[in-house]
Amino acid sequence: MADESDHPSPNQDHGIVSETSPGTVTQNLDATEQHLEIEVEDDLDSAFRGSDQSSTSTSLASSVFNYVYENGRRYHKYHEGSYALPNDEQEQDRLDMLHHIFRLILGGALYKSPISNPRQVLDIGTGTGIWALDFADDHPASDVLGNDLSPIQPSWTAPNCRFIIDDVESQWAQAGGKPYDFIHQRNMVGSIGNWQRLYQQAYDNLAPGGWYEAQEFDVWFQGQAEELTPDSYIVQWQTMLDEASSKFGKQLNCAAQMKAAFLKVPFVNVQHEVYKVPIGKWPKDQKLREIGIFLQAQMMDSVEGVSMAYFTRVLGWSKEETTVFSARVRQEFKNNPKCLYVYCHFLRGQKPYSLPEFQKD
Repeated sequence: MADESDHPSPNQDHGIVSETSPGTVTQNLDATEQHLEIEVEDDLDSAFRGSDQSSTSTSLASSVFNYVYENGRRYHKYHEGSYALPNDEQEQDRLDMLHHIFRLILGGALYKSPISNPRQVLDIGTGTGIWALDFADDHPASDVLGNDLSPIQPSWTAPNCRFIIDDVESQWAQAGGKPYDFIHQRNMVGSIGNWQRLYQQAYDNLAPGGWYEAQEFDVWFQGQAEELTPDSYIVQWQTMLDEASSKFGKQLNCAAQMKAAFLKVPFVNVQHEVYKVPIGKWPKDQKLREIGIFLQAQMMDSVEGVSMAYFTRVLGWSKEETTVFSARVRQEFKNNPKCLYVYCHFLRGQKPYSLPEFQKD
């Protein structure tokens, strides 16, 4: 379970990690007057390599499309049971809306890393592939690869974008191909059992000077106007999700784990930025208000899909019990006077051009 200590003050000294919280409201600022200043850098601009080179990869064979159906939702078949969220059209719509929300937070950008003309780009857990497709459109000289457990990406893509079905938690093959210049991770909470292993494999398959960037929301919601109380359905929901996902072996609310694991890998120029993002239309600032409206809609769409497998498989609830409880949580997200918000994390680091001496914990 997370608490406020998981969300650092922008004034704390964290060594090589620069922590900022552009959306944090001062204690003297009224809750309805939050202003979130999101600045986009001015200069924004091998390993596990595909089905023919990785022993853990599989082509888009017909067997991959044999989905699993459970409690009215559709789940992945490849490496069945290793990921608890669905992959049906309803979930795909939610993921695409989340992509829009991330772009709003970043002022239209796709990333924060100071990359320049990356040739080889990897998007792990690509989902619908929308980030990879947008990146490929913006960077026609890049070769963009997206991987996922589910074959839900479009069959028609840009000529410089392709997708494979693969499990990023498997061993990345040490192929002789070109290393990656940029590796992107987004919305992967609940997907990874060992973050340090993932980051080490990514580091090993980055080109010298290449960047890794993770963009993730907490799965822990708070009230700015008033603290959420234990009888809140949202509090009960996030607490049970934390318990169930921990028992599942891939915790959803895992930003603190991610950061700790990232620092055990010899990345340099590490930056960790924490944004405070509203849920709902309560901010007066128009930009914040737009983000909040979209995030509220996304939360209402996600509650049942996120809950169903965790509650039925891990906590022993019935489908009907989960459906009823999810409706109560959604109603609280829809009508809540406490000015809900959540933290969003942007964590990035670079592989040095020459390997430094590094003392691991």
